[in-house]
Amino acid sequence: MPKETVTVIVNATGEQLELPVLRGSHGPPVIDISQLPAKLGYFTYDPGFKGTASCHSDITYIDGDKGILLYRGYPIDQLAEKSSFLEVAYLLLKGELPDHPQLQTFTDTIMDHTMIHENLRSFFGGFRYDAHPMATMVGVVGSLSAFYHDSTDINNPRHREIAAHRMIAKMPTIAAASYKSSVGQPYVYPNNKLGYCGNLLHMMFSVPCAEYEVNPVAEKALDLLFILHADHEQNASTSTVRLAGSSGANPFACISSGITALWGPAHGGANEAVLRMLEEIGDVSNIGKYLAKAKDKNDPFRLMGFGHRVYKNYDPRARILRKMCHEVLHENGSSADPLFELALRLEDIALQDDYFIERKLYPNVDFYSGLIYKALKIPTNMFTVMFAIARTVGWVANWMEMVSDPRGVIGRPRQLYDGHCKRDYTPLSER
Repeated sequence: MPKETVTVIVNATGEQLELPVLRGSHGPPVIDISQLPAKLGYFTYDPGFKGTASCHSDITYIDGDKGILLYRGYPIDQLAEKSSFLEVAYLLLKGELPDHPQLQTFTDTIMDHTMIHENLRSFFGGFRYDAHPMATMVGVVGSLSAFYHDSTDINNPRHREIAAHRMIAKMPTIAAASYKSSVGQPYVYPNNKLGYCGNLLHMMFSVPCAEYEVNPVAEKALDLLFILHADHEQNASTSTVRLAGSSGANPFACISSGITALWGPAHGGANEAVLRMLEEIGDVSNIGKYLAKAKDKNDPFRLMGFGHRVYKNYDPRARILRKMCHEVLHENGSSADPLFELALRLEDIALQDDYFIERKLYPNVDFYSGLIYKALKIPTNMFTVMFAIARTVGWVANWMEMVSDPRGVIGRPRQLYDGHCKRDYTPLSER
């Protein structure tokens, strides 16, 4: 069967070039332009890589127009309803859902790696008392290769697997230690009798002088949030992990680079921005005024938590979180939380406004996740850290896929140079 191609006219003289067409199991076909520079001396220009496929992947698929999100082919709503975070982690890493013995073995392996090297604890004391927890995460995760260099041979499949398990297991411990350091409380060791999310809550909120019992609703909500945040195709942070990994960097350094990218307010920090926006609006009576500001091109105010770079329909994760948001607030006796009531009213009004309907600006996952974290008493500066814990699974899965792909090459984007043409150096005395 002949290969599918497209013919492209590349200049005014009518010069043509046939380019291969690649088709995946889902999504639009892709034109392979890798030979364009060599054959014709042209690069393509695609700011933000909005129309460029940078890799082959069989991990996650998004259809933004239809509001579909699949992990290894499984719809996110089914996984959110029936699965657990560690089961989803196994799925993303291995490609298939585990049977009971496989899940138990995987869970035991992760929980066996929850401790961090004792010398790492001194790192937390080296940061300023008011350091942002994400700054601490970047530094500490990047340093893991100095403590666990027995699993940094990226060409060894067993090393890759051990590094993956260690990162997934230790991220909650590092996150909790970052939080404890920021509030001046003693670090709490993991308790492997607890589940993955229950252990995180225990390490964050228990203190030596009092008993602490994990709230099952809080644990369930956190597990759900982690499932929904586990992976999201080739987003900014995942692409950063892949780009760093393409150079052969060790896995801990690659994940640290992903945390750095995630920290940006346009990416992982968006749910913090939603809360700040709701606090700025303040009251339901102010919604009309702020919607007008959002529509005004000359006004810097932005309606956070609406719209998405990929989704042009209702974010499927937002539908799931909306229900969980009600459940958590009801459990905490916060059903009348003014921010939550404001969020619901804002959603109702925006979804009936022609401006937002025409632009397909639907609520996204960030719109509700911040409200849930707030209800769980997780500080605002820890929201993105929670995101990083969950997304570590997706980063690791993409890193492992990238490293083991024989088609992989070091990432090297090109540019459209707009600087000076060649010019001669002028001696300092003549300037």
